Amino acid sequence: MISTARVPADKPVRIAFSLDNAPDDTPPEDSDPLAFPELEQQLQPLPPCHDSMESMQVFKQHCQIAEEYREVKKEIALLEERKKELIAKLDQAEKEKLDAAQLVREFEALTEENRTLKLAQSQCVEQLEKLRIQYQKRQGSS
Repeated sequence: MISTARVPADKPVRIAFSLDNAPDDTPPEDSDPLAFPELEQQLQPLPPCHDSMESMQVFKQHCQIAEEYREVKKEIALLEERKKELIAKLDQAEKEKLDAAQLVREFEALTEENRTLKLAQSQCVEQLEKLRIQYQKRQGSS
């Protein structure tokens, strides 16, 4: 609550307020000039002129904007972290997809090789059978 009582010029005046609409009987917070240490210096709320209601109001609005800015920066950081996680998952999925494609190609190549070897084996078995028959004919004719 702001009083209209006159304060002697030689006495310092301290004005405090809260951004969360708390009742006026709460103890004043320490009005550190760097109330938002994570903000760059040029974005810090400037201390208000205590003689001006308008200056106090601008300071309060600036503090609210700084708080919103801090929240947005925090949300951006969380979203960037989530983005990194999703990119890592996507990279892993793409790697697995490439691995699966490579395995499919290897399987197809091995299947073709197996078919070729089975064909060669059946030709060898057939040739061996022909040689046996020829051998038996020679044995029988001698």
